[in-house]
Amino acid sequence: MGAVADLIRGKLEAALHPERLEVADDSDKHAGHSGAREGGESHFTVTVVSAAFAGLGRLERQRRVNSLLADELAGPVHALSIKALAPGE
Repeated sequence: MGAVADLIRGKLEAALHPERLEVADDSDKHAGHSGAREGGESHFTVTVVSAAFAGLGRLERQRRVNSLLADELAGPVHALSIKALAPGE
Protein backbone atom coordinates (compact mmCIF):
# COMPACT_ATOMS: atom_id res chain seq x y z
CA MET A 1 0.00 0.00 0.00
CA GLY A 2 1.07 3.54 -0.62
CA ALA A 3 1.27 6.58 1.61
CA VAL A 4 -2.27 7.83 0.85
CA ALA A 5 -3.78 4.40 1.50
CA ASP A 6 -1.87 4.24 4.79
CA LEU A 7 -3.25 7.66 5.80
CA ILE A 8 -6.79 6.54 4.97
CA ARG A 9 -6.35 3.33 6.94
CA GLY A 10 -4.83 5.11 9.93
CA LYS A 11 -7.54 7.76 10.17
CA LEU A 12 -10.38 5.26 9.86
CA GLU A 13 -8.84 2.87 12.39
CA ALA A 14 -8.23 5.65 14.93
CA ALA A 15 -11.71 7.16 14.67
CA LEU A 16 -13.94 4.14 14.04
CA HIS A 17 -12.12 1.18 15.65
CA PRO A 18 -13.46 -1.07 12.89
CA GLU A 19 -14.01 -4.80 13.15
CA ARG A 20 -13.06 -4.98 9.49
CA LEU A 21 -11.38 -2.47 7.23
CA GLU A 22 -10.41 -2.86 3.58
CA VAL A 23 -8.74 -0.08 1.63
CA ALA A 24 -8.29 -0.83 -2.07
CA ASP A 25 -6.44 1.41 -4.52
CA ASP A 26 -8.51 1.28 -7.71
CA SER A 27 -6.47 3.92 -9.54
CA ASP A 28 -5.23 1.49 -12.19
CA LYS A 29 -8.85 1.06 -13.36
CA HIS A 30 -9.05 4.81 -14.02
CA ALA A 31 -5.79 5.44 -15.89
CA GLY A 32 -6.32 8.16 -18.45
CA HIS A 33 -9.54 9.37 -16.83
CA SER A 34 -10.15 12.67 -15.08
CA GLY A 35 -8.42 12.89 -11.71
CA ALA A 36 -6.10 9.95 -12.34
CA ARG A 37 -2.51 10.62 -11.35
CA GLU A 38 0.63 8.89 -12.45
CA GLY A 39 1.64 6.56 -9.66
CA GLY A 40 -1.96 5.92 -8.60
CA GLU A 41 -3.45 6.60 -5.19
CA SER A 42 -6.23 8.76 -6.60
CA HIS A 43 -9.21 6.36 -6.63
CA PHE A 44 -10.09 4.17 -3.65
CA THR A 45 -12.74 1.74 -2.44
CA VAL A 46 -13.17 1.48 1.32
CA THR A 47 -15.16 -1.18 3.17
CA VAL A 48 -15.48 -0.52 6.88
CA VAL A 49 -17.49 -2.43 9.48
CA SER A 50 -17.76 -0.53 12.75
CA ALA A 51 -20.08 -0.30 15.75
CA ALA A 52 -19.83 3.48 15.23
CA PHE A 53 -22.29 3.06 12.35
CA ALA A 54 -25.00 1.31 14.41
CA GLY A 55 -28.26 3.19 14.18
CA LEU A 56 -27.04 5.50 11.40
CA GLY A 57 -28.47 5.61 7.91
CA ARG A 58 -26.40 5.07 4.80
CA LEU A 59 -25.98 8.78 4.08
CA GLU A 60 -24.84 9.64 7.61
CA ARG A 61 -22.31 6.79 7.51
CA GLN A 62 -20.90 8.10 4.23
CA ARG A 63 -20.77 11.64 5.61
CA ARG A 64 -18.83 10.44 8.65
CA VAL A 65 -16.21 8.72 6.50
CA ASN A 66 -15.99 11.71 4.14
CA SER A 67 -15.52 14.02 7.12
CA LEU A 68 -12.71 11.88 8.52
CA LEU A 69 -10.97 11.90 5.14
CA ALA A 70 -11.66 15.55 4.22
CA ASP A 71 -7.96 16.41 3.79
CA GLU A 72 -7.36 13.47 1.47
CA LEU A 73 -10.51 14.23 -0.55
CA ALA A 74 -9.38 17.84 -0.93
CA GLY A 75 -5.99 16.75 -2.22
CA PRO A 76 -4.69 13.47 -3.54
CA VAL A 77 -7.93 11.45 -3.58
CA HIS A 78 -10.12 12.10 -6.61
CA ALA A 79 -12.76 9.41 -5.95
CA LEU A 80 -13.77 7.36 -2.95
CA SER A 81 -16.29 4.52 -2.99
CA ILE A 82 -17.54 3.76 0.53
CA LYS A 83 -19.23 0.68 1.92
CA ALA A 84 -19.91 1.45 5.58
CA LEU A 85 -21.63 -1.21 7.67
CA ALA A 86 -22.51 -1.88 11.28
CA PRO A 87 -21.55 -5.29 12.71
CA GLY A 88 -23.92 -8.02 11.60
CA GLU A 89 -24.93 -6.30 8.37
